[in-house]
Amino acid sequence: MRASIDVCGCFPTGKHYPGIAERMARLTTRVRGMAEGFEPATVWAAARFAVLDFETTGLDPEADRVIEIGVACFEGGELVETRNWLVNPGMPIGEESKAITGITDEMVADAPGFAGVWDEVRDVLSGRIPVAYNHAFDSKFLWAECRRLGLPPRGAELPPACCDDGVWIDPLVWAREIQKEEKGHKLGDVCARLGVSLETAHRANHDAEAAGRVLLALAAKMPERYGDLLRVQQRYAATQDVEITWRRR
Repeated sequence: MRASIDVCGCFPTGKHYPGIAERMARLTTRVRGMAEGFEPATVWAAARFAVLDFETTGLDPEADRVIEIGVACFEGGELVETRNWLVNPGMPIGEESKAITGITDEMVADAPGFAGVWDEVRDVLSGRIPVAYNHAFDSKFLWAECRRLGLPPRGAELPPACCDDGVWIDPLVWAREIQKEEKGHKLGDVCARLGVSLETAHRANHDAEAAGRVLLALAAKMPERYGDLLRVQQRYAATQDVEITWRRR
């Protein structure tokens, strides 16, 4: 199908037709929210990206804390590494969170706090485009934990994921658009439709790996270049937010 995601007259593959040289030239400029160290013309699916997933004590990043971090690293369209950390939140885990994740207070009692795993997390995220399924949730928790460590909100010395002016690639936005006729866009629903294995839902490393594989499975119907993708994603996300708000009324 020809997706409805042409940007400035360009097809999602990044190919172009005659007469749009000026528009193509504009695509070389930096796009709001891009990860430091990457260019707008970067073919994102072949780039180094890290898919993050956080399990938490609750839903409020200012009041709740991270209890598990999962990162799946992809390069050249292939999974190259997965990492997982249990984190002691320094507070009780909410009952709803326990029921969803299966993570108990006893399981994290001897785990380090976020400060104790930060150096390892930073190293894994450095030099990688950040990705998360429903990134508004995961990014806010990461940024809140970074603030508690006294880290600056942005800067070249930070991994791209930790800069609070960044926009993460979000497979959920793309699944909602590309599979808009389908019911259910939770990670498990989309995995089932795409034939992506999700070994243990709501455990961070499994969710992160599955989200990365979903993203790559949808890539053929998405813009090829990183700059194009972020431009279109932000437009789709805004439209989807409005539609969700109206449905809830």
